[in-house]
Amino acid sequence: MLSKQRELIRAEARARSMLLMACIAGVLFLAAWSTIHHGFYSKQPRVDTPIYQHYADLVRAGDVPYRDFSIEYPPGALFAFVFPALKNSPTPGPNHVRADYRRNFELLMSLCALASIALAAVALRRLRASNGQAAAALSLLGLAPLLLGPVMLSRFDLWPVMLALSGLVAILVGRERVGFGALGLATATKIFPGVLLPVGCIWVWKHSGRRELAICLGAFFAVLAACFAPFLIIAPHGIWHSISVQLSRPLQVESLGAASLVALHHLFGLSISTVSGSGSENLAASGAGPIATLQTVIQAVALLATWIWFARGEATGERLVRAGAASVVAFVAFGKVLSPQFMIWLIPFVLLVRGRRSIVSSGLLVASLVLTQLWFPYRYREYAFHYASWPSAFVLLRDVALVALFVTLLTGMRRRKPELPAGQPAVNQSGI
Repeated sequence: MLSKQRELIRAEARARSMLLMACIAGVLFLAAWSTIHHGFYSKQPRVDTPIYQHYADLVRAGDVPYRDFSIEYPPGALFAFVFPALKNSPTPGPNHVRADYRRNFELLMSLCALASIALAAVALRRLRASNGQAAAALSLLGLAPLLLGPVMLSRFDLWPVMLALSGLVAILVGRERVGFGALGLATATKIFPGVLLPVGCIWVWKHSGRRELAICLGAFFAVLAACFAPFLIIAPHGIWHSISVQLSRPLQVESLGAASLVALHHLFGLSISTVSGSGSENLAASGAGPIATLQTVIQAVALLATWIWFARGEATGERLVRAGAASVVAFVAFGKVLSPQFMIWLIPFVLLVRGRRSIVSSGLLVASLVLTQLWFPYRYREYAFHYASWPSAFVLLRDVALVALFVTLLTGMRRRKPELPAGQPAVNQSGI
């Protein structure tokens, strides 16, 4: 009885400590979020907010997405575009409306980030992370805007990240059906959360069996269908266009393959050029097409290897978050498209990883974020169109760091056994 009371007291103390650390991380985030509005951070030559506002204005005018105008994002993204426009001032004038929309959009994104911090705290408590590990992870999560820079202000990726993280955390704490539903909504917002579905399936299969897995998959596809079905009925061509545009994208200038070709350009004079299209700048060079195909194959192999690794081992919470983080990292690191906002996807998932591995993985994550900020958005054109030396080096180093991060997440990091003095017999650890 006394031991149970002590355990209850310890659990309450851990809960209070985690709540305090989450609140401090939230304050750090708000301070970092405010900081990137000022000084050199405020110089943002490449923002997507006007595009989102344009979509919102069309919807408010009565146009139907996918039928009356093209949109490259899945239906779940519409909430992040339209909601900030609902409270726009009726006062005429595009500048005034643009300011209102930007403020409301940034408010929505900051709320998504704060929710992600709270979800990370729940996951870390469930994983029984030490106070030091939890404090480090939550602090880095709070400081993420400073590490990555102003790209976080004008991209809607914090919305699908929060949804995807809520799905993974719900699965971790035993709310698998809710988690699969959240993953369905996240996948209907942006495609990358779909790589977490096999991880969730393996977890449910091992813990609850086929029947529960079927129910969870039903929840996932029901939410996915609810988001897509209305638009598939009224504008199937528009939905197919938004999907086909993403699948057929060429080798984007920031991907690992493109950065490698730029390095060959600097070292051996390889002829390269930049072609704009599909919503990005893409590299045109000898071998760019096959390299894009090869990256897609490597991406698929890396994802499959991650899922097999998780399926072949014990389904523990620690391995669940590792497999989830490795899946997202594989999707980003080996894809033929690697936009700066993709870095936002990695942050909460990688920071949930525990143990000695977390020191290396967190270090590689921080390095990749800082390396991204060193050239984007301030020196983007220097790299994308002129292949300037320093930005080219930063892009390549960032991409290599992401590959190293993926390897770190899946490989073992066991301590070496101490060597025994000559002639000393080994001790049987089993006690037999």
